[in-house]
Amino acid sequence: MNNQPILTRRNFVGGTALFAGAAALPSVLRAQASHEAKIYHFNEEIQPVWTKAPLAPGEPGKDYKPTITLNGSTLPFRIVDGVKVFHLICEEVDHVFVPKTKWNEECRAFCWGFNGSVHGPTIECVEGDRIRIYVTNKLPAATSIHWHGLLLPSGMDGVGGLSQRAIQPGETFKYEYTVWQHGAFMYHSHHDEMTQMQLGMLGMFIIHPREPKGPLPDRDYVYMLSEWKIVPGTRRPDPNEMTDFNMLTLNAKAFPGTAPMLAKLGERVRLRIGNLSSMSHHPMHIHGHAMRVIATDGGPLPEAGQSQEITVLVPVGSTRTVEFIANNPGDWAFHCHMLHHVMNQMGHGLPNIIGINPEDLDKKVRTFLPGYMTMGQDGMADMSEMRMKTPRNSVPMVGAPGPHDYITMGGLFTNLKVRENLGDLKPEEGKDFLYGGWYENPPGTQAMLASADELKRDLG
Repeated sequence: MNNQPILTRRNFVGGTALFAGAAALPSVLRAQASHEAKIYHFNEEIQPVWTKAPLAPGEPGKDYKPTITLNGSTLPFRIVDGVKVFHLICEEVDHVFVPKTKWNEECRAFCWGFNGSVHGPTIECVEGDRIRIYVTNKLPAATSIHWHGLLLPSGMDGVGGLSQRAIQPGETFKYEYTVWQHGAFMYHSHHDEMTQMQLGMLGMFIIHPREPKGPLPDRDYVYMLSEWKIVPGTRRPDPNEMTDFNMLTLNAKAFPGTAPMLAKLGERVRLRIGNLSSMSHHPMHIHGHAMRVIATDGGPLPEAGQSQEITVLVPVGSTRTVEFIANNPGDWAFHCHMLHHVMNQMGHGLPNIIGINPEDLDKKVRTFLPGYMTMGQDGMADMSEMRMKTPRNSVPMVGAPGPHDYITMGGLFTNLKVRENLGDLKPEEGKDFLYGGWYENPPGTQAMLASADELKRDLG
C-alpha cells in the first residue's frame, strides 16, 4: 500500500471536500491543489478515480491536438475560475441526412439533438480537467444525460430516476466532475432511452491524455455510428422500430451525404469510432490500409494486446480507437461490412425476383399503367442510375456517381482520400464525398477493359 492511509468515511469525505474546495476557489486553484497533495493522498487501489485533485485546464493546441468530427462540430467551452464550462441544449432539430444533389432529392427529418445538430457536438477535454456541463431542456418531454464510460460520482451519472430526477422541459441541470481517464467515450439521453436515443440524442466525448505516450496523430477523426427508421414520405424517425432500420449513418449522415476523410501521404491517422445504434454491431472495414486497434472504451491497449485489422467490429454501446499510416495514395472506401448497412431506405418486404423474365408481366401492366417497368430482377445496382422518381422524402437505395462508374453503396459508407499534397483543403470543411476531387491513378495502376491482343496473348 506504500504507507497510504486506509479509506474511512471520515478521510474519504474530508478528502473529497478538500478537492471540491480547490475547484471552487478559482484564483488559488493550483496552490490549493498543491497544498492538498500534502494532506490528501489518493490511492487508486481503494478510491474512485474522480476523487483525485484536478489540474489546471488543458489547452487546445498546447496540451492536445483537437479532433475533427466530419459533418459535425466540437462543443465550445469557456474557463470560469479554473473550470471548463460547457452548455448542452436539448432541442428538436430539422436534420438533413442526405442533401439534395443532381442525383437525388433531399432526405431530412425532425429529430431530437443538441445545440441545433444531430448528433450532438463532440465534447473534448483533457485528463485532469474539472468540467461543468449545463444541460438545458427545450424538448417537450423530460430527459437526462448519461456520460457513457466516464468514471464519476454516482449522482452525476445521469440515469433518470436512479441517479437524479429527470430534467423537465424548461429546466437547466448542472453536472460537474473531474475527469481522470483518457480515450473515446460517448454521451446520450438516459431517460425514455428507446425514444430519445432513436430520435438522435447522442454524442461523442473525447478525453485527451495529460501526458501522451507515443507519437500523436496528424489527423484525428471522430465518428458516431447509428441507425434509423424513416418511412418514405414521413418526416419523423420511428423510435419504436426494433429490426427494420433503413437509414444507417456516420455522424448522422448517409452516403452520398458523408464528408471524406483527407490525409497527406505518410500521415498518421487516428479514427475514434463510437456505436450507439439501437440494435446493430458494425464491422468497419477500410480499403488500401491496415488499422491497428489501440484502445477500447475501457482504455488504451498495451502494445502487446494491439491487433492489426482491416475490419474492426464496433459493438453496440462501445467505442474503438484505431490508427493507420496513410501510405497508399488514392481514393479508398471506408464502410460497414454488414451488406444492408451500405444501403438507404431499402424495402425489406420486397419479393425476390432475381432471375425472372418480366417482359410478359410488364406488357400487361402497361395497358393500365403506361411506362411501367419491373426492376430488381438483375439486382439493385441500376435502380439509382435510372433516376426514377422516388417517394417524397426518400433517397435512392444505393449511392451516387463516382469517377469511373456508379458507386453502388449508401448508408454507412464514406471515402478516405490520401494525397501527396492537400494544398489548402481543410478536412473539417468537406461537406460531401466530392470534396477534394478524385484521384488520378498513375499509368499502369488502373484496372481497365482487356484488349483482344492481351486476351489472345495470355489466355490463348
